[in-house]
Amino acid sequence: MTRILCAIAVVVAVTAFSDRPAQAKESPWCAVLTTSDASVYWDCQYRSFDDCLPHLYEGNRGFCNENPRYQGPEQPARPRSSRRQRS
Repeated sequence: MTRILCAIAVVVAVTAFSDRPAQAKESPWCAVLTTSDASVYWDCQYRSFDDCLPHLYEGNRGFCNENPRYQGPEQPARPRSSRRQRS
């Protein structure tokens, strides 16, 4: 019994102290859904309009819209060109 408890403690400690940050799932497209109490829910997990559209065909009322919060992947800064200009 103590071995099981030790194993559980190790697993909990490893997962609690891992270096991976939590990442929000933000994608370029959202399904904007109307709920039963007339409020709107933005489900922003779709990589394209074509990925979003079948979700609406499943009986959900709403439409697909571009995600206003999506900023895209972080682009590394371009190194400056060290070419000489021609004279």
